[in-house]
Amino acid sequence: MNAIAKDIPVDELAAALHTQTAGERIAHLADQFPDGVVASTSFGLQAAVMLHLIKENAPQLPVVFIDTGYLFPETYRYAEMLTERLGINLKVYQARKSAAWQEAVYGKLWEQGPVGLESYSLLNKVEPMNRAIQELGAKVWLSGLRWSHSSTRKDRAFAEQQSRTIKAYPILDWSDGDVDSYFAKHKLPTHPLAEDYVTMGDWHSTKKKSEAASAEETRFNGEKYECGLHLDSGVQDYQI
Repeated sequence: MNAIAKDIPVDELAAALHTQTAGERIAHLADQFPDGVVASTSFGLQAAVMLHLIKENAPQLPVVFIDTGYLFPETYRYAEMLTERLGINLKVYQARKSAAWQEAVYGKLWEQGPVGLESYSLLNKVEPMNRAIQELGAKVWLSGLRWSHSSTRKDRAFAEQQSRTIKAYPILDWSDGDVDSYFAKHKLPTHPLAEDYVTMGDWHSTKKKSEAASAEETRFNGEKYECGLHLDSGVQDYQI
């Protein structure tokens, strides 16, 4: 389904995006890949920025939300509010087996070390996102990753090939100050837990900023920072 994406000169695309603003990047990709672009959101701390940029520049884009079943209650309420306020074309995807089923059969995977975390990620994040990309026919996947998030992201290009899909990052070069200014300029509502957290994920694997020495230590007990969706591994073969 995504063979066309393989033929795109990704280095040239990344170079073109480098010279554009965030809104121009989204509009450019939506124009170059009609009906072939999706975005993802976690409804996390900066999610409103990307969602508002999409609303302003390519409102038709499907926005995929991966619901693990373990997000903070505040995140679900925030998702409801932003979806209604911004008119998001939201597509919700979940694991094929419910959170209750997984716990009954496998136990609490997130407490089972690196192997358990990998299994948890594959079941609850990677597989649902792969399925979303397949079903929506996406050639390009927009993500709100930024260089300033963590050391694992500092070498990202504005577009890169991940297996059969192109990943593009419209706000990759934004600083925390840029994000704060955008929130203020457009009067966007912040996540209800923004005061206490520097990153937002599942309640069982996310610490408050007061409980960790760095942003990278607030996720998965410091064992890793990326949730799996933004890593290029052989396991995530057919889409990501």
